Amino acid sequence: MLQKYLWIFLIAMVPMVELRGSIIFAVGWGLDYFTALAVSAIGNMLPVPIIYFFARKVLIWGADKKYIGGFFRFFLEKGEKAGQKLTEKAGRGGLFIALMLFVGIPLPGTGAWTGTLGASFLNMGIKSTAAAVSLGVIMAGIIVGMASTGVFSVIGL
Repeated sequence: MLQKYLWIFLIAMVPMVELRGSIIFAVGWGLDYFTALAVSAIGNMLPVPIIYFFARKVLIWGADKKYIGGFFRFFLEKGEKAGQKLTEKAGRGGLFIALMLFVGIPLPGTGAWTGTLGASFLNMGIKSTAAAVSLGVIMAGIIVGMASTGVFSVIGL
């Protein structure tokens, strides 16, 4: 059983899969939901400081390289667009709530990785970014957990 929780932890760190995918695995494996949510949230949040402080610099560095430039430019543009989208929707004052909702609503491309990258483009500050992304990750975990266990079908959604 410990091995499955380790897998949940590792899956939650994978970009684009993140906590959303790890919760689905946890429910499928019959793991305790709240333990899986905690393990997944920690796994999903572990890369946040690294992304915040280094990802943009690495993407800028690699954007003009011959073989990897296209890949790096894709993520650079995705981060810039995420930052612009947050600012447009919330203005400068509502960025915390906008980032939390951006990460918390489980849609493709709106997880902790993209949200943190967008926040780094906006120079939002690591403390605000980490707090907003943490709350968003927990919100996404609850939504995905409810969807994975059939709660929405029971209440008619």
